[in-house]
Amino acid sequence: MSTSTVSATSGAPKKDAGRKKLTLPWILLIIAGALALVSVVRLISGADDLTSVGQVSGALQLAVPIGLAGLGGLWAERAGVVNIGLEGMMVLGTWFGAWAGYQWGPWTGVVLGIVGGALGGLLHAIITVTFNVNHIVSGVAVNILAIGMTQYLSNYTFNEAPGGSSKQSPRIDPITDITIPGLSDGLADLQAKHWFFVSDLAGVLGGLITNLSLLTVVALLLIPGSIYVLWHTAFGLRLRSCGENPVAAESLGVNVYKYKYIAVVISGALAGLGGAFLAIVSTGIYQEGQTGGRGYIGLAAMIFGNWMPGGMALGAGLFGFTDSLKLRGGAENVHAMLLLIALLLVIALAWQLYKKKYTAAVISGACAAGLFVWYALTDEVPSQFVDAAPYVTTLLVLALSAQRLRMPKADGLPYRKGQGK
Repeated sequence: MSTSTVSATSGAPKKDAGRKKLTLPWILLIIAGALALVSVVRLISGADDLTSVGQVSGALQLAVPIGLAGLGGLWAERAGVVNIGLEGMMVLGTWFGAWAGYQWGPWTGVVLGIVGGALGGLLHAIITVTFNVNHIVSGVAVNILAIGMTQYLSNYTFNEAPGGSSKQSPRIDPITDITIPGLSDGLADLQAKHWFFVSDLAGVLGGLITNLSLLTVVALLLIPGSIYVLWHTAFGLRLRSCGENPVAAESLGVNVYKYKYIAVVISGALAGLGGAFLAIVSTGIYQEGQTGGRGYIGLAAMIFGNWMPGGMALGAGLFGFTDSLKLRGGAENVHAMLLLIALLLVIALAWQLYKKKYTAAVISGACAAGLFVWYALTDEVPSQFVDAAPYVTTLLVLALSAQRLRMPKADGLPYRKGQGK
């Protein structure tokens, strides 16, 4: 079967061609605009840690597990399978990664974490693809099963190990970090001058080359790798056709079941890698409940990114950034975020007026005015809001971007072999 044949008959790819996609130049332009906006907020608020090297490095480390979960969800949903079970697959990745990591080294832990997540993906594929069970029900079942299974296994493994307990593993050896000498120090010095945009750019670049784990590099490379495989190979075209029009794909000889299985197993493997990253790189130890809902947040990042890897990476970066603000600067940085969100709402207001969506514009304007008043009349925000800031920011962005979202046409729909005959 030729690539052109699938493209001509599957129907949905024609629709995709008319959509505006986040190409690399657009992504770079969005990043530059966002950085300029953050620089303005930093100068006004005096929160100089907003774009420091440590802030960016921390944000990247927090964004990677979310991005891996989101990338896993993208693979599954591009093949037409909704994967709510990403959280459970991440849990399996944390446990298997820690169990193998403290005994045989961190890279063995990474491999076993991937295998653990892939097993969760395989179970989800069997339930949804072969037995045609509702995808949401199956995903919730995988999440519950993963939590229960890891709690049970911890009692018989970590509880007996030196330095471990029924709720945590022994310490895992770290993976090698990369820092570019000279350049890293120079960028840190430039960031410390607090110049407009230039220092912020130096802080971002410095955070990307300072104490960077090798596993982080691997995770970042998976994004362009997924773009190439899914959008520039015949394999990727066939896989995406299963999520757009499986009946048409089957009529052209595509084994729809096989491609759905492959996509969901890869989805679980990526989520498992995110879990292993949490246990091995982020904390160096397995702890019960350490995923903290990152599988669900990864799913939200994927939706924010319109089922595209580049947009998903931006969504994961947004959550990682706000979460890092909370951990590093607490109330001061989150107080500055009030101003940033207010400015974003002003931009949204202008865009909605341009689109003649007056009701949405009024709502955006009212929210922006409220945030400006809150920022002007206070010096800090309540600790409860500091804890909730990453989630609130993510929900606001999802709400503002909801109208442009277009999921794969057959995503989550039941499919039986031969149903088009």
